[in-house]
Amino acid sequence: DILLSIIPALVCITLHELAHGFVAYKLGDNTAKLAGRMTLNPLKHIDAMGLLMMVVFKFGWAKPVPVDMRKFSNPKKGMAITALAGPVANLLIGVAVLFLYGLLAIPLSGLGGVGDYIARMLLITAYLSIALAIFNLIPIPPLDGSKVLYALLPDPAYWKLMRYERYGMLFLVALLFLMNNLDINPLGNAASYVFDKLFYVALWGFDLVSRFAR
Repeated sequence: DILLSIIPALVCITLHELAHGFVAYKLGDNTAKLAGRMTLNPLKHIDAMGLLMMVVFKFGWAKPVPVDMRKFSNPKKGMAITALAGPVANLLIGVAVLFLYGLLAIPLSGLGGVGDYIARMLLITAYLSIALAIFNLIPIPPLDGSKVLYALLPDPAYWKLMRYERYGMLFLVALLFLMNNLDINPLGNAASYVFDKLFYVALWGFDLVSRFAR
């Protein structure tokens, strides 16, 4: 699963960061565009530690897209919307890939080992995309959930908490290792729960193909 997770992880983090940059651009901030981050090239978005964490633990991060919230007409609101764009994009990708898996399930079953490999890759992509969305909604800086939470705070508290953003990642890395050593995985349980609930989308695709195959 670790080797099979590399390409799906690159797809998920690339589209996640691209969504941030695109929404920020639409809201008036062209910083990501000027930095060359509005691209599908995964090399522009990779954070080595974040990618390793995602492949091994199924939860990780990418190199954050630069955002200048001063360019938004409403800085806090613009930052919150931009932050939400990543997780929302990942959830939509998860749904789309599950539907694609359902559409291709019957054709892939006739391809033997190659078909099994492609099917597995699709399921891993869907799961990692959902897991990335859930992980980023945690309200711990610098994850997206913290930026949404901070938007609800008074300005003085907002700017004070933003100063500690750099330390949040150290806490998250330690937390992931601790949960792994203690064999507890609430994030994995949450991702699996959402994945299972959304799997009916794959059944829609499977049913659609089955009707045409009759």
